[in-house]
Amino acid sequence: MTMNILIIDDEPDLLERLKSVLTGEHYTVETAGDGRAGLEKIWNDTYDLILLDIMLPGMNGLEVLSEIRAAGIRTPVLMLTAKGDIEDKVASLNLGADDYLAKPFSLAELLARVRALIRRGNTGSPVIEAGDIHLNTVSREVTKDDEPLILTSKEFALLEFLLHNRGRAISRFTLAEHVWGDNFDPFSMSNFIDVHMSNLRKKLKTSEQEPIIKTVRGFGYLIEREGK
Repeated sequence: MTMNILIIDDEPDLLERLKSVLTGEHYTVETAGDGRAGLEKIWNDTYDLILLDIMLPGMNGLEVLSEIRAAGIRTPVLMLTAKGDIEDKVASLNLGADDYLAKPFSLAELLARVRALIRRGNTGSPVIEAGDIHLNTVSREVTKDDEPLILTSKEFALLEFLLHNRGRAISRFTLAEHVWGDNFDPFSMSNFIDVHMSNLRKKLKTSEQEPIIKTVRGFGYLIEREGK
């Protein structure tokens, strides 16, 4: 079944880029360049996901979000926020946004968030899993065989991103960019990803199991689609 996505953003180049990328992933994509035009599309059609920029002319993204939630529309909404703008992020979540992504963002992370939100919208659950590992994206709790696992923030971010991308090999650089962002220096921090991944694998693995996180030699890491 084709999934319909609406992107509301006033940057024409970004709109076209996102539309091209998402269409390439076999989503049906519509766009709007301002809040009122986007709201009109929402009233007149049904979407599986809305990508909504906060800084829009006329009617901003928070106002659009408030309108649709007040109307009882529960479509998952991914807010696009200015980098480091904590107030906007908090306001978005308080108004009913499902997730947020700070500009500029990597396309790999965008696609991971899109897949996760569409999957969550179909199941009604914020839990993603692989085998006996369950990760709750809202409470940020992780369990193995129903027993809680204590992960650092970096370990959680690595696991969440790989689970969002199940069945896809993710490069070491993409993982590092996701976890450390602009603070990642590939020259001085090249072993950081390996150290954190090693620690994460130890927490996830039992002696009887193959590791859930597989190494893709010379490239990166993978969680297979079928889990264990």
